[in-house]
Amino acid sequence: MREKFFMIASIEGTVSAVATNDIIVAVNGIGYRVFVSLGTTQFTVGETTFLYTHLAVRENALDLYGFKTQQERELFDLLLGLPKIGPKTALQILSQAGVKLIYESVQRGDAAHLSKMSGMGKKTAEKVVMGLKDSLADFADDGSYTNQNGQHGDLIDALVALGYSGKDSRDVLQNIDDETKDTETLLKEALKTLSS
Repeated sequence: MREKFFMIASIEGTVSAVATNDIIVAVNGIGYRVFVSLGTTQFTVGETTFLYTHLAVRENALDLYGFKTQQERELFDLLLGLPKIGPKTALQILSQAGVKLIYESVQRGDAAHLSKMSGMGKKTAEKVVMGLKDSLADFADDGSYTNQNGQHGDLIDALVALGYSGKDSRDVLQNIDDETKDTETLLKEALKTLSS
């Protein structure tokens, strides 16, 4: 993929406020409002954060969107290339599904899987899967997509089978330290958190 450069390519600063869909990042006395893809629960006021960014320029607004990884930002840019998908819709799709699920669903050509696991509508899922088919084929699979939360695939399937949404299942697993835990332990911790 050809390298893209942005007017504001990234931002690093202190989180000074956290709202429902956005945060304020303070940099040298200036507070930047940044809409974030994975929800704001992962941000804490007072902590230092680094985000890759996309500046959306409109006639009456300049909106900054932030992402934890370059893969998220790349996928966000690809979503913006789809018909009738604007920045807010692209961010919602990323928030609902996540990079790994979108990538896997596109590679499999399986819009039904994307819809089921993310909770997004069937028409939107079909648009994403069909629209990104050629674009994602250009990426060399270095594992950056498929390895994100790689061991969580089976756990998410199990939690969905138990009645939890795909989004809730992914969210809870992202907040569990999984480096030294086996699948059974992770499942128990996820269920404990989801039922509390």
